[in-house]
Amino acid sequence: MRQFPDSLLDDSQIAFRETAIRFANDHIAPNAYEWEEAEAFPKDLYRTAGKAGILGAGFPEDVGGAGGTILHVIATQEGLLRGGSTGVIAGLGSLGIALPPVIAANDPMHIDQYVRPTIRGDKVAALAITEPGGGSDVASIRTKAVKDGDHYVVSGAKMFITSGVNADFVVALCRTGPEPHSGLTFFIIDRTLPGYSVSRALKKTGWRASDTAELSFNEVRVPATHRVGPEGSGFLAVVRNFQAERLVLAAYGHTSAQIAYENARDYAQQRTAFGRRLSGFQVTRHKLAEMWTQIVAAKTLNYTVASRIAAGETLIAEVSAAKNFSTIVAEKVCREAVQILGGMGYMRETVVERLSRDVRLLAIGGGTYEIMNEIITKSLFNPA
Repeated sequence: MRQFPDSLLDDSQIAFRETAIRFANDHIAPNAYEWEEAEAFPKDLYRTAGKAGILGAGFPEDVGGAGGTILHVIATQEGLLRGGSTGVIAGLGSLGIALPPVIAANDPMHIDQYVRPTIRGDKVAALAITEPGGGSDVASIRTKAVKDGDHYVVSGAKMFITSGVNADFVVALCRTGPEPHSGLTFFIIDRTLPGYSVSRALKKTGWRASDTAELSFNEVRVPATHRVGPEGSGFLAVVRNFQAERLVLAAYGHTSAQIAYENARDYAQQRTAFGRRLSGFQVTRHKLAEMWTQIVAAKTLNYTVASRIAAGETLIAEVSAAKNFSTIVAEKVCREAVQILGGMGYMRETVVERLSRDVRLLAIGGGTYEIMNEIITKSLFNPA
């Protein structure tokens, strides 16, 4: 019998997770520490993951994906995190936020030239929204795309772009009109185009094995055929994208917390102090009990929200709540795990130390903790 709340997942979702766990054990765990220290992982890992079917989770089969719902995506991410590096998972998973706007636009040329090769691992995709002068406020996008014949001339910069160094192309949100929301449009921009450059690779506190970049577009001439959907369709695509991204980040939270908890529990049963094991102290046992309880609550919330979305519901506030709650749980559980491990919990060689740094990004990425509260508040005071 599956342990609660895994009973909320069906057999196919469990199978996706088990496949991802095997991949993580074979290809990520043996190298996680080395890649974290190097702040990079080999680009050919994308192709290896593609061949294993890892990159296709949640994408429709008719575009080369493995099928499934957001629950299959979450289950896959849970399995991959067992490799011990959120950074590697974030890098491999950058297609999960880059490709959905392209797939939704359903242009056969885009599907064949960009979507299928990326899911196979032959190309690396990145989503480029955030800019140096703004973060969660999408309406403040300043990168411009000006129509010039059968091209658009793109000028501007993007910041904090996951897989920005390795990306063969980016799906970039640009301003095509003055209106804050209806003046936004996505474009596929190849890195080989003149004027496209990686300004710098960014150093981070956590997620170190994922490359993160600042990008510059200096009058890049992008073929009009590389526009994603009609002009002005970008903002709605962003809103849809954010929901899936936020749920995946919520899953990062409960999974990171569970891994940290398991490491702390095992350590407490082995480590002795004052003549007895750490687990022999009531304060340690109660700490572990509280950690476990919060993880169960976070997983149950995340699975429930994901299940309802997979069934076709639109749950804007609930997704924000799931992300924020999982952020709190992840930070608290990882902090307590470090405390139980003591000095070892502060060593970079341990998974617990790594996770304690990695989870700090969850309150920032995909919309900050504060922005999530604003979204929740709108639903409280302006119910549908």
